[in-house]
Amino acid sequence: MAKYTPMMEQYLSIKAEVPDAFLFFRLGDFYEMFFDDALLASRELEITLTGRDAGAEERVPMCGVPYHSADAYISRLIQKGYKVAICEQVEDPALAKGVVKREIVRIITPGTAMEGRHIGEAANNYVVVLCQLGLECGLAACDLGTGELYATSQRASLSAMLDEAAVYAPAEIVTPPELKEQVRKLVAAWPKPPLVSEWSELDPSLAESQFGADGVAVLTGSARQCVDLLMSYLHATQKRSLGHITGVRWYESSQYMTLDPFTRRNLELTESARDRTKKGSLYGLLDRTTTAMGSRLLRRWIEKPLMSRRLIEDRLEAVDKLYAQLIVREELRAALKKVYDLERLAGRIAFGSANARDLTALKASLMRVPEITGICLQSGSSTLASLAESVDVCDDIRVWIDETIVDDPPVSVREGGMIRPGYSERLDQLREASIGGKQWIAELERKERERTGIKSLKVGFNKVFGYYIEVTKANVASLPEGIYERKQTLANAERFVTPELKEKEALILEAEEKLADLEYEIFSDLRQRIAGQVQRLQRLAEFLATVDALQSLGTVAAERRYTKPHIVDGYDLKVEEGRHPVVEAVLEDGQFVANGAELTRDNRMMLITGPNMAGKSTYMRQVALWSVMAQIGSFLPARSAQMPIVDRIFTRIGAGDDLVSGQSTFMMEMKEIELIMSWASERSLVIIDELGRGTSTTEGMAIAQAVIEHLHDRIGCKTLVSTHFHELARLEESLQFLRNFCMAVRESGEDVTFLRKLERGAASTSYGIYCARIAGLPDTVIERAYALLSRMEGQSDGRTAGVDEVRAIAAQPAGAREEAGVPDARADRAAVVSAADAAGNPELVYRKTPRQLSLFEEPEAFSRKTRTAADSAASKAIGRIREADLMNMTPMQAMNFLYEIKQLLGKS
Repeated sequence: MAKYTPMMEQYLSIKAEVPDAFLFFRLGDFYEMFFDDALLASRELEITLTGRDAGAEERVPMCGVPYHSADAYISRLIQKGYKVAICEQVEDPALAKGVVKREIVRIITPGTAMEGRHIGEAANNYVVVLCQLGLECGLAACDLGTGELYATSQRASLSAMLDEAAVYAPAEIVTPPELKEQVRKLVAAWPKPPLVSEWSELDPSLAESQFGADGVAVLTGSARQCVDLLMSYLHATQKRSLGHITGVRWYESSQYMTLDPFTRRNLELTESARDRTKKGSLYGLLDRTTTAMGSRLLRRWIEKPLMSRRLIEDRLEAVDKLYAQLIVREELRAALKKVYDLERLAGRIAFGSANARDLTALKASLMRVPEITGICLQSGSSTLASLAESVDVCDDIRVWIDETIVDDPPVSVREGGMIRPGYSERLDQLREASIGGKQWIAELERKERERTGIKSLKVGFNKVFGYYIEVTKANVASLPEGIYERKQTLANAERFVTPELKEKEALILEAEEKLADLEYEIFSDLRQRIAGQVQRLQRLAEFLATVDALQSLGTVAAERRYTKPHIVDGYDLKVEEGRHPVVEAVLEDGQFVANGAELTRDNRMMLITGPNMAGKSTYMRQVALWSVMAQIGSFLPARSAQMPIVDRIFTRIGAGDDLVSGQSTFMMEMKEIELIMSWASERSLVIIDELGRGTSTTEGMAIAQAVIEHLHDRIGCKTLVSTHFHELARLEESLQFLRNFCMAVRESGEDVTFLRKLERGAASTSYGIYCARIAGLPDTVIERAYALLSRMEGQSDGRTAGVDEVRAIAAQPAGAREEAGVPDARADRAAVVSAADAAGNPELVYRKTPRQLSLFEEPEAFSRKTRTAADSAASKAIGRIREADLMNMTPMQAMNFLYEIKQLLGKS
C-alpha cells in the first residue's frame, strides 16, 4: 500500500466521512480536490486537472478553485445535483504542531442550499423526508432558507405520498436506507428528478429541543419519524444553529384540494408544459407580487387551493376591496417594492451568515411596515385590517440596527467600516488612532521630500512589507546617511524605513487590527441579538407576503376585468361567459370567445364532440382552472360564477410516455384513468380528453364508454369528456345525467371556420383532414386522404367477424346470413369455421371489406334497405339541382323548386 504524506492522510480520513460529496479541502487560498473528486470536478467545472506529489509512487490527480470565488463553483455543482463538503482549517497555523487541524464545517446539498446564488431568491428550495410505518406514510418538507417546515401523514402508498411531495418540487429527497431505491425509481420519471439521499441516524431529542415538547406533540407515527430524521440530517450537514426553523406546520390533506402530478402538469398551474418555465402558466399570469416572499406564497396557494369556504371568502373579501380601489392598490405596491425578502434575511441572520448589508436591508424593510399596516387598516377590508391589527412591526429591531450599522456598510464583515461613530467609545479611540496615524504618514511624504530634496520620493504600503519610503536608484545617493534603513530592492528603486516610521506603523497596524476585531465583535453581538427575535420577523414576513399575494390577485382581477365568484357548499357549478385566463392573456389578435358551464346534479356530465383545433381541450382546462382560481381566493374570467368546493381535480389530457419505466403512451393514459377511478368522489371534477385513442378504435370506444358509465353511475362527480368517437353521443339516450355538447363550426365552400363556441348537441365530423391541410401537408397527401375517406365511408357496410360470430351466423337461415353479408354457402361456412378451428385462432377468421364496428345497435330506420332508398332519392335530388338554372329563377319558381326537392327527398 502506498505511503502518503501526513497532509494527504488527513485528507483521506476526512474524505471517508463524506464519500458521496465533493470535499473542498482548504489549502492556503484554495480549496483543493484530489483523486476521483479531482477527475470528476475537472470535467463538471471545466477547470484544469493537475497532479500533486503526495508521498505515493505516482502523483495523485488534483484540481482546485480560489476560496474567494468558490461560491460560483459550488453553485454549479449543486445545480447539477451534487453535494459539496467544505473543509476548513480550525486552528491557527502559527500555533499548529504538525499538520494544521481541519474539519468539515458544512455539507451543502441541493436541498439544503440557502444562498441566493445557489437557488432562485424568489423560489422555495425544499428538502423532503419520506418515511413509512406499516400502512402509513409520512412527509416532512423544509426550506432551510426561509425556515418553513411542513409535515403530514396519511394511510397511503409510498407512490401516493410522492404525489404530495411533488407539490414542493423538492431539490432533494431524504429517506431511510430501505426506501432509497424504491423512491429513486418512482421519481426517475419526474420532469426534474431530485437527488435521493439516504440517512439512518435518528435522534428524537433534536426535534424536542428545537420545537419543545408542545411543538412536537401534534406529530405521531410516520410524521414524527420524518421530522426526527430531517432534524438529524440538517444538524449533521449544516453543523450550526438552526434557530430560524421555529416550528412544524402540521396539516391534513383534507384541508386542501388534491392535485396529482398529472393534473398540475396538464393544467400548467406553475410552469408551462412546453418549456417548464413560469411564463405561460397560471402562476405566471397571477403573479403581480412585488416581493420574493409574496411570490412564493402565491405559488403555494396555487399548488394547494383551500377547502374551507370561510378562508376562501376571507381572501375574496380582501381581493374585492383591492379590486375596487386603484389608489390603495398602487400605494400598497409602492410600499411593498421597498421591502426585501424578510424570510431569507431572517434565515441568514439565524444561520450566522448575514453580513452588515443584510441588516441594513432588514432595517429598510422594517421602515416600510408602519406605512403598509396603515394602508391595510384604512382599506375598508376586514381581512386586511385584521391582519394589520395583529402584526408586530418590530420597531425595536429597526432601532438596534439604525443605532449600530452605518447606512452603506461594506460587504465584508472582517475589514471594519460597519459600525457608526459614537456607538462605542473604545472603537472611536482606535479609529482616531488609526486615522491620526495615516494622516501622519501622509504628512511624512511632504517632510521627507523637503529634507532630501528628492521630489519623486513617495511613501507607500503593502500587506507584505508594510509602510516604506521609496526612492529611485538615481536618487539613492542623495539620501542622508544613518537615517534610512534599506527594506526592499526593486528593479528601478529602493525602499527604506526609518525608526520613526517603524514606530508609527506598529501603532497604526495594531489600531487597525483591534479596530476590525472590535467591529466584528459588535456586529456579531447585534446579529445574535436579532437572531433571538427571528420568530417575530417570520410572523411579520408572513403578514407582508399575504398582503402582497392578495394585492397581486386584486391587481390582476382589476386589469383583466375578472368577476368575484360566489362560493357555495352545494354541488352545482354555474359560470356565464367564462374564459381561459392564460390563453386570453396571450392572445394578440382577436378576442377570446367566452363559453359558460353548468354542471349540476341533473346535468353533471358533458360529452363534448367537435373538430380538432375547435377548442375542446381549452374549454375543459378553463373549467378546471376556474375551480383552482376560486379556491385560492381569486376572481374569475367570467361574467358571473357560482363555484362549489371541489375536493380533487383529475385530468386525462394529451399524450405522453415514460421511457424510463418502459410504459407506453396508452399505458400512461390508463394509469391516469386508474388514479381517477380510485380516488374521485362526488365532490371531484374530472376532465378527460380523447380517452382511448391510444389503441384500436373498437377497444378505445369500449374503454371510453365503460369509463363514462362508471363515472356517471358509481361516482357521480362533475365530468367533462371530449371525444372523436361520435358514436358515444348516443349515450345521452341511456345515461340520465349526461348531455351532449359540441364546438360550433361554420363551413363556406372548402373553408371551415372554428367558432370556438360551445353548443348543445353532437358534432357530425372531426375535420381531421382539413386540419392536416392547415398544418401544411402536401396537396397530394390531402387529396389522397379525401379519396380514401370517401371510399371508406362508401364501404362502411363491410364487416369483420370473429369465430364465435361466424359460428352463430352459420347456424342462421340463409336470409339472415345474406342480410349480415355472409356468403350463403355451406362450403364457405364450413371452410371458414374449420380453418379457424384448425389454426386454433380465436381472432378474426372471416374478412370481407373492412369497416369500423359500432358499439351500438343501429335503429331500424337505418337498415340496409332504408339506406338504399334514401341514397336513391338523394341521387335524384342532386341531379335535379345540377340541372336547375338557379341564377334565372324567379322567386316563385325558386320556391316551387325547393318544394319539389323536398317532396323528392320526403319519399325516402
